[in-house]
Amino acid sequence: MRRTYRFARGQLGSVRAIYLAGNRIRRREALDPARPHVVLLHGFFQTRNVWRAMEQRLRADGFEVTSFALRGVGPFNTLPIEVVAARVHDKIERLARKGVEAVHLVGHSKGGLVARACVQLYGGARVRSVTTLGTPHHGTPTAAVAVAITGFGLLRSSAFDLLPRSQLVRALRDHPFPAGVPLTSIYSTGDLVCPWWCSHIDDGANVRFRRLGHVALTSAPEVYAEVRRRLYAAEPLPPPP
Repeated sequence: MRRTYRFARGQLGSVRAIYLAGNRIRRREALDPARPHVVLLHGFFQTRNVWRAMEQRLRADGFEVTSFALRGVGPFNTLPIEVVAARVHDKIERLARKGVEAVHLVGHSKGGLVARACVQLYGGARVRSVTTLGTPHHGTPTAAVAVAITGFGLLRSSAFDLLPRSQLVRALRDHPFPAGVPLTSIYSTGDLVCPWWCSHIDDGANVRFRRLGHVALTSAPEVYAEVRRRLYAAEPLPPPP
């Protein structure tokens, strides 16, 4: 029983800490524009609480971090990807007015497609890098469950965007990702929500882990070490000792 619980938690996350916790991650209003800035984008039917461990680690390593509620149905991220990408673009522009010249985008699951759409629709002038975790770059067959959850189209959502060969997936594939923005896809062979072959990309770098579940990618220390390495590889500032 305990093993089954750990397996389910690794794939879907903690019900109490993610789905029932609201948006309790403490907001930080004061920004240091001189420090590298990371914007975290959570996935479909998730809340920003999924980033709790990642936020703490990034701040401990000297990064400024922004995660915000990508709302749709209640506190959950369900709106169409192009709608969310426009909101992320607006957020980046607001950060620019505060002195943040460029940001790194890190997206989990659907959040990775949001990051891609933001760069490919609005340009990557203010984006230094994009790193995705368990993102269905080719769509994922499990999105059929999301289609059912959202009433087979009765609710406005991104469920159809996440299906293989969806209009959005084909549009992102057919328009080359900007060469000046490093793109990394991190995924796991243990991910059942987004199987690894749905995350493998041809226009960027691929990093594969084993045995990690879908949501576990956001908190596993070994994944964070790879995320941090990718951030510093794209950041003009030298990494801290």
